[in-house]
Amino acid sequence: MNGTRSSAKELGALAKKLKKVGRVPCQVLICPPTTLIEGFAAKARKEGGGTKIAIGGQDCHANVSGAHTGDVSPEMLKDAGAKFVIVGHSERRADHGETDAQVQAKAEAVHRAGVTAIVCVGESEAERRSGDTLKVMTRQLKGSLADDFSPKTTVIAYEPIWAIGTGLTPTPDDVAKVHAHIRKRLVARFGEKDGAAFRILYGGSVKPGNAVELMGVPNVNGALVGGASLKASDFFGIIEAYL
Repeated sequence: MNGTRSSAKELGALAKKLKKVGRVPCQVLICPPTTLIEGFAAKARKEGGGTKIAIGGQDCHANVSGAHTGDVSPEMLKDAGAKFVIVGHSERRADHGETDAQVQAKAEAVHRAGVTAIVCVGESEAERRSGDTLKVMTRQLKGSLADDFSPKTTVIAYEPIWAIGTGLTPTPDDVAKVHAHIRKRLVARFGEKDGAAFRILYGGSVKPGNAVELMGVPNVNGALVGGASLKASDFFGIIEAYL
């Protein structure tokens, strides 16, 4: 919940940095608040050029329409210019009590709209301290994904709740262990080919200073960036891990 229309200047600044690079060997996505999606999508088309900055939404309702005042459907987000929608973010799970079943329903709705779903999973500090991280991953993956999900329409994001906005970051070995477990569960459920093709993002205090190390961890296929995405210079500093 950050940003107003004036934030578009940061999108413009990022586009200029990416243009100077030329061909960017990674996909760049920005998920602003719903009020900014249409404007950001238009600006990305105008100023993004060959950088192809994609715009996405931060959450959605599972229904197409109806008496759900204040909610937004994935069809509405797509109409505004969203190509992706994040579902199951830890703050939605914690602040709004969203269950795995609700997250799965939202992800299915995102697919229904023809948009890519980014499904978030992650453990709390208490679960980490009790040694239940991998059990939580198994439970959330089982409940948040449906059997017909595919790597073409779904991205997985691991975000340890205790590392979000705290400045605390798991060690590369910790991240490797969790991402390897997620990959193993995906392969077991969706088969070797599809299971290996799902992109697994890491999110949790990703910054320019640790991006290279974290993005180099096996089975880490990108970053879900929080506070560091608010400034073009910081966000570009993370993108540079791929340049």
